[in-house]
Amino acid sequence: MDGTEGNAGHLGPAERSHRSSVSSVGTRAADVLVYLADDTVVPLAMENLPSVSAHELHRAVREVLRLPDIALDAFALWLVSPLLEVQLKPKHQPYKLGRQWPELLLRFTDAPADHVAVDEPSLQFRRNVFFPKRRELQIHDEEVLRLLYEEAKGNVLAARYPCDLEDCEALGALVCRVQLGPYQPGQPTACTLREKLDSFLPAHLCKRGHGLFAALRGRGAKAGTGEEGLLNAYGQVKEAVGSDSERGASLSPHYRAYLLKSHELPFYGCAFFHGEVDKPAQGFLHRGGRKPVAVAISLEGVHVIDSREKHVLLGLRFQELSWDHTSPEEEESVLWLEFDGDNEGTPVNKLLKIYSKQAELMSSLIEYCIELNQTSEPAAPQENVSGPPAATGSPPPPTQRPPLRRQGSVVCSRLQHLSTIDYVEEGQQIKRVKPKRTTSFFSRQLSTAQGSYTVVQPTDSLEQG
Repeated sequence: MDGTEGNAGHLGPAERSHRSSVSSVGTRAADVLVYLADDTVVPLAMENLPSVSAHELHRAVREVLRLPDIALDAFALWLVSPLLEVQLKPKHQPYKLGRQWPELLLRFTDAPADHVAVDEPSLQFRRNVFFPKRRELQIHDEEVLRLLYEEAKGNVLAARYPCDLEDCEALGALVCRVQLGPYQPGQPTACTLREKLDSFLPAHLCKRGHGLFAALRGRGAKAGTGEEGLLNAYGQVKEAVGSDSERGASLSPHYRAYLLKSHELPFYGCAFFHGEVDKPAQGFLHRGGRKPVAVAISLEGVHVIDSREKHVLLGLRFQELSWDHTSPEEEESVLWLEFDGDNEGTPVNKLLKIYSKQAELMSSLIEYCIELNQTSEPAAPQENVSGPPAATGSPPPPTQRPPLRRQGSVVCSRLQHLSTIDYVEEGQQIKRVKPKRTTSFFSRQLSTAQGSYTVVQPTDSLEQG
């Protein structure tokens, strides 16, 4: 590929889809294209590319973009395609993994052979899944904040991060401020915003519904209020104290405000995986079937998101679950999640089956996140404070406000849309009001940490459903 090491250039999504990130032009030198969250590209000239590590490429990107040291922890290199996303470890060799991409797709996806044959990953510079949100609050470099903002914005607009309409409007208003400058009464009008509405709101909130079906689903009403709500939210965006109102003023406060608002979303900063879950049996024939889901895993927990309806089906912190996975050699690949629930008011342990060839990857990531949390917990109190220690008896620092739990919020769990198993014994699905085991069905759980996960205690009488 053409291009030498230097400033990032812009590449459109359509053009990106026909270009790979790595193209060998010899045994000693090759050009590498690393994509940023805003669809710009960083071209790098690397010697002996097949042996270059992700750490070396990461350093080269940081040097081109002139990023501070915090970028080493905040970002990672990813190999990404529509079929699979993999965050690379520093020791990984991207060129070799790119050559092995078809084998990875066959192992971790259900993609048909013809799709595997043409799928090609791009090398992307994205947020590190293992970078704690609390450390983002310490970042002051504007370019680092901008890259994090661009990635979060892209995930919101693509509905990868499901948001309530109110949150979409608040986030979209900050995008208006970044792209259009300070709000001026009467300018822009709602008509002006409508022309670029998909730059500020997710696509499903921009489309106006037509006909009876749209009316029944309520989509038309949402789209109609989006423009007015966005304009009102835009007018409420606060300017930094002491800053001028010119377009050239620092955008860091608005990048930071967008990230702080994004932090309220429980799946911010997650790695995403494809899967399916069983639908609850419905109708006279008790037909169920499966629905596609996205499984989002971060340092804080696991969220199962309905890929079509764009809302959360189940959200669990690590303290609230046990888990395991079955390998393809045993049966269909499944990630099992066990959590507390109730059966007609009686406490039970529930099991959710997530069918996915990426079950092994998800299980490993959960385990690693728990290990990181356990090793970092003792150092947490000293971490985001600079200066002398607080005096004894002083009030604790303010904590981040939890996300709003509106009625019907897209971030709230919807267990009624899931088919779960109340109890499993020796591999057979047996419904019981109260399990007779005294330990978790799975050995993998956060047993050393304080949390709300409890195992239902046995009773003398068991009712079988």
